[in-house]
Amino acid sequence: MLGALGLLFVAITTEVIGTAALPRANGFRDPLWSAVVVGSYVVSTWLLSLVVRHLPVSTVYAIWAGVGTAAIAAIGVLYLGEQLTLMKVAAIAMIVVGVVVLNLQGAH
Repeated sequence: MLGALGLLFVAITTEVIGTAALPRANGFRDPLWSAVVVGSYVVSTWLLSLVVRHLPVSTVYAIWAGVGTAAIAAIGVLYLGEQLTLMKVAAIAMIVVGVVVLNLQGAH
């Protein structure tokens, strides 16, 4: 299970890299950044497919989507010039709470 969680972390990281690269891909007109986006998504999805062999898909996907969303929101604020608003913070907090509740439900 620990190995699966490590792969999940790498899957999340590669998905976040691809998403953060989307603005630079310029609508898929820049071949290098487009390759980074597509390659990151392919690797992330492949790793996700390996993780769901060992962990429930609903839990894995919730963690992947929730952590990925929170990470890309932080990257957007820190590196991509996006604003941090109270609404954005509240939305991310709700995502985190949702992932925690889903994981607690899966434990019983």
